[in-house]
Amino acid sequence: MQTVSKIWMDGKLIPWEKAQIHVLTHTFHYGGGAFEGIRFYETNKGPAVFRLTDHIKRLFYSASVLDMKIPHSRKDLENAVIKLIKAVKLKSGYIRPIVYYGYEKMGLDPIGSPVNTAIAVWPWGAYLGEKPVKTHISKFIRIHPSSTYPEAKLCGHYVNSILASLDARHNNAKEAILLDYKGNVAEGPGENIFMVKNGVLITPKKGSILSGITRDSLKQLAKKLKIQNKEALISKKELLSADEVFFSGTAAEVTAIGSIDGKKISNGKMGPITSSLKDLFTETVHGRVPEFKNWLTYVK
Repeated sequence: MQTVSKIWMDGKLIPWEKAQIHVLTHTFHYGGGAFEGIRFYETNKGPAVFRLTDHIKRLFYSASVLDMKIPHSRKDLENAVIKLIKAVKLKSGYIRPIVYYGYEKMGLDPIGSPVNTAIAVWPWGAYLGEKPVKTHISKFIRIHPSSTYPEAKLCGHYVNSILASLDARHNNAKEAILLDYKGNVAEGPGENIFMVKNGVLITPKKGSILSGITRDSLKQLAKKLKIQNKEALISKKELLSADEVFFSGTAAEVTAIGSIDGKKISNGKMGPITSSLKDLFTETVHGRVPEFKNWLTYVK
């Protein structure tokens, strides 16, 4: 990882190498923390953060399901993100806010531990690369919705994602696809998923997925392109017969899926609807689509 000069921790900008936690930090042991992934992009008006308010709002929701009271307001954290980007002087990159139960006590009940907050930024290119990716339907299912809060972005959820990612690697694939407990398509380890069939854009219904902010953005962009889109249950058979399939997410942005368990999708290439959405998304995040300018928070 390419480091930068500063990290924001509990209200202060500190040197990157000094951003450390105690080995008995509660969240480090039990996973009870919440985080976000956000990107900022170069525009002709300077760096701009994509849907900053929506990401910070979700961070507070995720923390709330753990009874975690963040000792900063939403506006405080939005301002901290802007301050940090200014301090590190990057034109574009990735932002990772995280809130976690710190060092004070052990045991599964976190109440009584301090709540700490940190924000890091760094340069990060395309998470899954630029070409259509080879995928594998994992033997691991997405976390059961009665076991947790699927809409919360919690640290501990990502053990499920790690196992699926390792499973994909063991099957010579770049990324995994997880099914839900009913056998329907859910999402990737760190991405939402879309398919195209007969010109219609389809994404899994909420319930067993993290309802991504990029996912929501693409649904709105599809309307602008007059692409019919809907949420629906997607079976494994339907996914394998799709005309196009792609991942979406802050890190992955829009990444075409070239094959699923050896079955080529769109002849292994990026399909036309995926390409159109990817192009409009790129134009949007770089501030070139006035209709969606409210999604950008400029670093001034």
